Amino acid sequence: MNTQRICCAGFGGQGTLSMGKILAYAGMLEGHEVSWCPSYGPEMRGGTANCHVIVSDEPIGSPVITSDANCVIAMNQPSLDKFAEILGKGGVLIVNSDLAALKEDREDIRIFDIPANSMATQEFGGPKLANIILLGAVIQSTDSVKLESIDDAFAHVFGGSKAKFIPDNKKAFELGYEFAKNYK
Repeated sequence: MNTQRICCAGFGGQGTLSMGKILAYAGMLEGHEVSWCPSYGPEMRGGTANCHVIVSDEPIGSPVITSDANCVIAMNQPSLDKFAEILGKGGVLIVNSDLAALKEDREDIRIFDIPANSMATQEFGGPKLANIILLGAVIQSTDSVKLESIDDAFAHVFGGSKAKFIPDNKKAFELGYEFAKNYK
């Protein structure tokens, strides 16, 4: 594996940090070097939230990604506007197309426009699992972690009283994975 540098960004309350935590946990379970660097505005819900996740076989010098990201997940327009520029050549841009639209097209990256809020609402009655749908697309379109590791990460992140959330999270993940697999 080479180093995977992934930026997850959205509004507070969209599950941006949770998405990054699951990714980081999956990398850790595989025995990789991992960093998870969250950042959020003081207003929490509705404010800005992002995290940088690095999964590598080598020591990680800095947990902050300022350029050459392998993947950027933008859950809303402000996040797309701010973080699309750190995506490196050959990278993957995953956009929640219900809340964001590209203003320019880059031909040096792969772009996945995914109506994650609509998909989550249709399947689960609300947009709460849109982040996990996008996570499924990340795993399908990058070499960040193995598919099986996500299942193990769900068990760790949603342990104890939160275990009841695992079935819906797995279903949402599969929706995103299949969507990206069949994209264009």
